[in-house]
Amino acid sequence: MTTQATTPLTENVTALLRPNRVRRLFAAREAGVLVALLLMCLYLSFASPVFLSVNNLLNIGRQVSLIGIMAVGMTFILITGEVDLSVGSTYALAGLISGMSIIGGWDLIPAIVLGLVIGGAVGFLNGLLSTYGRLPSFITTLGMLSVARGVALLITNGQPVTVDARFGARPAVLEQFFFIGQGRLFDVIPMQLVFFIAVAVLGWFLLSFTVFGFRVYAVGGSAKAARVSGINVRNTKVIAFILVGVLAGLSGILSLAFLPSGQAGRTGLGLELDVIAATIVGGTALSGGEGTIPGTVLGVLIIGVLRNGLVLLNISPFWQTAIIGAVIILAVGIDKWTRSR
Repeated sequence: MTTQATTPLTENVTALLRPNRVRRLFAAREAGVLVALLLMCLYLSFASPVFLSVNNLLNIGRQVSLIGIMAVGMTFILITGEVDLSVGSTYALAGLISGMSIIGGWDLIPAIVLGLVIGGAVGFLNGLLSTYGRLPSFITTLGMLSVARGVALLITNGQPVTVDARFGARPAVLEQFFFIGQGRLFDVIPMQLVFFIAVAVLGWFLLSFTVFGFRVYAVGGSAKAARVSGINVRNTKVIAFILVGVLAGLSGILSLAFLPSGQAGRTGLGLELDVIAATIVGGTALSGGEGTIPGTVLGVLIIGVLRNGLVLLNISPFWQTAIIGAVIILAVGIDKWTRSR
C-alpha cells in the first residue's frame, strides 16, 4: 500500500530529468538567450570594428570568467529554490586568506586548498542555517555577507594584502600563482577563461547526468514530492550551498592571482548582484526547479558582451549601469511572463 501511495509522486519527480523535458527547457529558454546574444554580437560587429578582433573576444572571455565560475554555483542554488547573497564576501575572504598564506611562505597548492575550504565552510554555514536552522536563505546569506566581510577585515586589519616577494612570498610560488591568474594556455587563451570552461563543463555534467543533479531539480520542482520520494532535501541544499561557496573561493583566488593586491573592504563588493543577474538572464527561474548550465554561460556572455559593447561605443559609465539594470529587469519579467503562459 505504501508503494502505491507514493508511486505518482515518485513518477512526478523522475519526470523532471527526462531527456525530452531537458530538451524542451533548453528550447524554450536558452534558445531565446542565444538569439539575443547573436543579435547583440551582430550589431556590435558593425558598430565597432574592434569587437570581433581575437584580442577583444578573448578579453571578454577573461572578464566574464570569475563571474561565470560563481554563476555556475549560483545556478545550483537557484534551482533548489534558494539564493546566496554572500558570494562577493566569500570571494574576498577566501582570496585574501590564500594570498596571506602565500605571503606567509606556503606552497601554492596548500594555499589554494585553504581558500577553497574557507569558501566551502561559508557555504556550509549558509546551508546549515537555511535548512536545519529554518531561516530564509535571503536573510541568512544577507547576514553572512556582512559576517564574512567583517572577518576578512579583522584578519587583514583593514589593510591591503599584496602578494609579492617583498612581503615574504617565495619567487617560485609567485610565478606559479601569477600564471593561474595572468598566464595564457598555449600563449593564447587566458587561464581564467580556461578555469571557467572547466568549471562550466563539470557543472553541466554534475547537473545533467548525476544523481545529485536529479535531486537538485527534484527539490526545486517540489520539495514535498522529493521528500516523499526519499530525497534528503536539506542535505541536497546544503551541498549546493557548499558548492557555490567553493566556486566563490576559487574566483577570489584567481582574482588575486590576476591583480595581486586586494583589500577586504573593497574586493568583491557588489559581485553577488552580477552573479545572480547573469544566472537569471540565462534562464534560471527565481522560483526554483528550472535552469541549465549552458543557459547560465549564455547569460554570463550576454552581460559581458553588453558591457564590452557599451565601452566600445563610448557610452557613459552612468548609462552603462542603468542599461544593465534595465536588462536584468527585462530578463526577470520575461521569466515571469513565460512561466505564466
